[in-house]
Amino acid sequence: MSEAISNRYEFVLLFDVKDGNPNGDPDAGNLPRIDPETGHGLVTDVCLKRKVRNYVGLVHGEQPPYEIYVKEKAVLNLQHVRAYKATGHEEQLEQDKKGHWKSKGKGGNEDARQWLCRNFFDVRTFGAVMSTGVNCGQVRGPVQLAFGRSIDRIFTGEHSITRMAVATETEAASQGGDNRTMGRKFTVPYGLYRVHGFISAPLAKQTGFSEDDLKLFWNALMNMFDHDRSAARGEMAARKLIVFKHGSELGNAPASKLFDLVTVEKNCGDAPPRSFADYTVTVDKANVPAGVELIEMI
Repeated sequence: MSEAISNRYEFVLLFDVKDGNPNGDPDAGNLPRIDPETGHGLVTDVCLKRKVRNYVGLVHGEQPPYEIYVKEKAVLNLQHVRAYKATGHEEQLEQDKKGHWKSKGKGGNEDARQWLCRNFFDVRTFGAVMSTGVNCGQVRGPVQLAFGRSIDRIFTGEHSITRMAVATETEAASQGGDNRTMGRKFTVPYGLYRVHGFISAPLAKQTGFSEDDLKLFWNALMNMFDHDRSAARGEMAARKLIVFKHGSELGNAPASKLFDLVTVEKNCGDAPPRSFADYTVTVDKANVPAGVELIEMI
């Protein structure tokens, strides 16, 4: 792998959804998440990180150094056991009566922590808490995302759906031949979302987040929606990725000042927006601070 990155970055990602649910809220019957005070749509950072993880796993087949730590049905403690064994610290492990592994000492094992950073893309990118059971400490990741927030208020459409088939013979008999099953589906007719991201060079040096990792991360942001299709999510696409590259590790301008250079405004008058063409994206290139490079990837 290449060397750890030596520049700070901020970025603005614009993505949209059409006739889909970008991030359902399980506490609200899977309705699209919203800010209850403004009606603006929300997409959590965890949702976006999941899509990045899935893309990286698809591209690299989840092989080292691009394994994925947080994935469906993963037993995280067993990954910690792998790390202890791979770094020659197997004597620090013990099993209880039920066969569950745990570490003997109270502190985390630094060698195991570094092994996990080297082998798992999402650990060295987003960080992880690995202090349960077999203790591998904690990793503070260099890449952090804020919530995605829609530019305008969103409207949640509610749709009745039917299923003509049934699952069992008993269900078919109990319905007297009328085997339709009613359900509900929630969608956003259209929403353009904006998310801010931050990449720290000092933290990248601690985890080994490299230039190769950075390139893969940009590719994931631009392409992850194309490999995350489902009936629930409708049409989703990355529309703009605007990157601010600082000329130093610690940065040359406040992130808030850089984000203010990107404005997104509706251009369709009083009509509700229904496509990306209904917005105008403007980047104030003339006022980019000295020592900061503006890169428009999409």
